[in-house]
Amino acid sequence: MGRQLGCVRRLDALFREWPLGQATYRFAIRARHTGTVTSVSPVSRADVEAAAAVIAPHTRRTPIIEIDGETLGLDITLVFKLEYLQVTGAFKARGAANYMATQPISPAGVVAASGGNHGAAVAYAARRFGHQAHIFVPTTSNPSKVERLKDLGAHVHQVGVTYNDAVDAAEAYLEANDATSIAAFDDPVVMAGAATVTRELDIAAAAGGGLDAVLLACGGGGLVGGAAAWLGTSVPIVACETAGTASYAAALAAGKPVTVPISGVAADHLGAKQIGAVPWAALSGVGAASAVVSDEDVLAAQARLWRLLRVVVEPGVAAPFAALMTGAWVPPAGGRIGVVLCGANVTMPLS
Repeated sequence: MGRQLGCVRRLDALFREWPLGQATYRFAIRARHTGTVTSVSPVSRADVEAAAAVIAPHTRRTPIIEIDGETLGLDITLVFKLEYLQVTGAFKARGAANYMATQPISPAGVVAASGGNHGAAVAYAARRFGHQAHIFVPTTSNPSKVERLKDLGAHVHQVGVTYNDAVDAAEAYLEANDATSIAAFDDPVVMAGAATVTRELDIAAAAGGGLDAVLLACGGGGLVGGAAAWLGTSVPIVACETAGTASYAAALAAGKPVTVPISGVAADHLGAKQIGAVPWAALSGVGAASAVVSDEDVLAAQARLWRLLRVVVEPGVAAPFAALMTGAWVPPAGGRIGVVLCGANVTMPLS
């Protein structure tokens, strides 16, 4: 066991480079305690097609609705992808299912530190594929989310008072139990699963004339990075963040992923301190745009989605809609604009 872990630690320190356009991006070669090494390479359309076939029995093909933007004072057609209707209430189930279906999983099961969308996705996929799931959450987690994890069959470990306490406990469990950890966003297999959201939107919208841009919420970058992997440069992509969770905007400014402070109403679902290396390569490779909105903007957009469409989403999930409503990103006149509403794990509708 000690020898294997030593090998794991050495592999964690290795890197491989892939040229992408005129730049070169570095991807870590990671190994988890099953002895499996994942060689990280750019996600291709073929990877996304394969993921779509693999996850089809385990996830929902969520609906799309078109809204005339004139009702909102916008000279566009809004093509909403209602991904909040996905199993577990968020897109994360796609990536977890793709990983669980295609990668070796330790007999000790899978581990995640999350009381939110990622934890629920891992718990759901583990139950579908017959594996144990150990989800670590702080003692301060919302009781309803803890109950949901238990309902999904997970072994819930409540430790410490912060998310970092839960992360530390999860890492300790991995060291002692040789289990498998599934990344929330910075993994090509997980990102290929997330990319199936945009694949479905792209294919469905083609019947109406296609899309002139796609706006998606950005946390660690798995969802919007998946969009870049599928669309390439054929359709402009806009990564939408709040000011307190703007990891992609910071990476654009620095020319590389950098650590950012996390705060605000979207901290628990968009609050990745750094954009993932795999998403960053995809996004920067296609020149994805950035739109940053305030907490007040997303709360107003969240409330407006409820009032006008009876759609309930998490605050950060409303960031793409907020970007349109505030002019943080200005669409082409008369354009067909895709907007992914990727999660709805909130406690109650808005008034």
